[in-house]
Amino acid sequence: MKKLNLLIYMLCLSAVGIVSCSDFDDINEDPKAASQDQAQPYYALNKAIIDAQQSPDEAERVFVYQWKSAARQHQMSFFATGSYSDDFNNNYHNTRITSWIKSATLAITLSDAQIKGGKLSGHSAEFIPNVKEVSRIWRAYLMSEYVDNFGVMPIDAFQGEVPEFKSCQDVYYFLLDELKDASSKIDVNIVPTDFEKKFDSAYKFEFAKWVKYANSMRLRLAMRMSEVDPQKAQSEFEAAAKESLISSSADIFKVAEKDGWDALTGVMSRQWNDQVLSEAMCNILTNLGGVSTEKLLPEDRYQSYVKDEKYLGLYIPDHLSANTDDPYKQFFMDGIPAKLDPRAFKMFFLPYDRDASNFIDWFIEDKSVWELKNGATVVTSIDTKYCWNGVANGFNGTKQSNNEIIKNRWTNYPAMGKQYRQSTNSRVFFGDWETWFLLAEASVRGWNTNGVAAKTAYEKGIEASFVYHGANTGLLTEYLASVDYNRVGTSVNFDHLVEPSDVEMDYVNGYTKEAGKFTYKYPVASKTLYGKALNDRICKIITQKYIAQMPYLPLEAWSDHRRLGLPFFEIISAEDPIATMPDWNRDVYKTGQKVSLYPQRMRFPTSLKNADPSGYDKAITLLGGTDGTLTPIWWAKKQ
Repeated sequence: MKKLNLLIYMLCLSAVGIVSCSDFDDINEDPKAASQDQAQPYYALNKAIIDAQQSPDEAERVFVYQWKSAARQHQMSFFATGSYSDDFNNNYHNTRITSWIKSATLAITLSDAQIKGGKLSGHSAEFIPNVKEVSRIWRAYLMSEYVDNFGVMPIDAFQGEVPEFKSCQDVYYFLLDELKDASSKIDVNIVPTDFEKKFDSAYKFEFAKWVKYANSMRLRLAMRMSEVDPQKAQSEFEAAAKESLISSSADIFKVAEKDGWDALTGVMSRQWNDQVLSEAMCNILTNLGGVSTEKLLPEDRYQSYVKDEKYLGLYIPDHLSANTDDPYKQFFMDGIPAKLDPRAFKMFFLPYDRDASNFIDWFIEDKSVWELKNGATVVTSIDTKYCWNGVANGFNGTKQSNNEIIKNRWTNYPAMGKQYRQSTNSRVFFGDWETWFLLAEASVRGWNTNGVAAKTAYEKGIEASFVYHGANTGLLTEYLASVDYNRVGTSVNFDHLVEPSDVEMDYVNGYTKEAGKFTYKYPVASKTLYGKALNDRICKIITQKYIAQMPYLPLEAWSDHRRLGLPFFEIISAEDPIATMPDWNRDVYKTGQKVSLYPQRMRFPTSLKNADPSGYDKAITLLGGTDGTLTPIWWAKKQ
């Protein structure tokens, strides 16, 4: 019992970091002798919520290096090429995600102990049962995070049972039941005290919002099964769609960040992580929505940099790789495209744009003119100020070593805005836009969405994203009507389903400075991972959902790509073989995309195999026999 008291006491101390010592003493007159009755379950719950924000340690190595890279929210070739770090995965698996689940489970256990003890009365007799159900809901999210990263998990590992790995399907069925049951048992009329509110860093124990979160999570998990278990997915989705959902900005599940070096420090706050615009995101945002750059950047300083709508950029094939299916490969935009998505400049700032409201002075250089070389010989120079480009993932060998622009990409490419990097924002776990896009996709699939039409939900999702990112909602009508294609062949207008065709564009030879014509070819739909189209309604929905999930929901963006192959992510470019991606070769882009060219999961740390060989073997058997970064999990595409 002494060990239990000590554990509870230490848990309470770490959970009340946001509350004063006097507040803590009001509840525990002698905290060193805290009993199970005195240790409140909401301490453990809040610890589970706060710790899951990820301290700078795991945030950099999981959220930034792995999730954001896999989701192409920024450029980084580590995880995107199938590479992994056993140390990173060990830290996340053994001391982070499992610890968070343990804290949530302890909150449930403490609640049960108080409820069964029969000593609760008055407000506590109503409040503590709600805390238990909220803890179940949060634990369900944490378990979904675990299984979506590793592919299988031991459901009972944190409930006093001998842990046994279960299949991803079993875990998903369990989570859906758990969310449904927990949300149904919450009394939304219970009002917390001001003190109690401090121990829910997400919703301050506004229980109606927790119910909405649980139901929207049910939509998310049900849709995840859409390609492998469609009947179960539909039935679960339709049941949840009848309930209250996260449908406005007031309902967003988010936790405030703060500066420092703890779990509430911003997940993208490390200054040495440049987080520049990826080629995939750049292609998606360019020309999408048909809104002119002059409307987005009306200041005089930009006008001479805005290019003609038919201008493709500088062609520099000796300094950018050709071994990819990126339709914009080997081009560099020496300025700003004529049209961009209205959220582009809200999320990213242009190189050297010191006067931009979201500019952050972490990577800036004294010069903006950079050289392209052939060995020691300078071939040409390019001024990168205000240039809109993305960096392709991969290893470009000699071409990169001769390209000063890429070598110094942190200052020469658009980078993520300061609002996400200075620990002054809130980390989002579920936005209202996601609910709308889930309803839109379900409606397109023919599922019952409780009267919400696909187009209505789609446009509400876009509007919610505009609001969140601070984009000009006065442009929505023009944006929603646009039939302009982005660089990968998708338009905004929900009813515009015409596939793109080749288009003649102007360009300039980056070496000779001669102008010329170039036939721009969109990706071949049948050779994409999605394989069906570039501009059907599912393409539109997932493209908009992808933009909206930027930057706090890379795990969800990655999951959509694993599930559907959407949005379009170009095949990794490289000049030499990629040891961690055996199916890649210099000509693979000619035959088309396949699952083995994209990361699929995080590998289990070797410590798991060493600690529990039989459990590890069971887990790998459930995965299909291979503990690899490129091994697809149950609900993902297999080919």
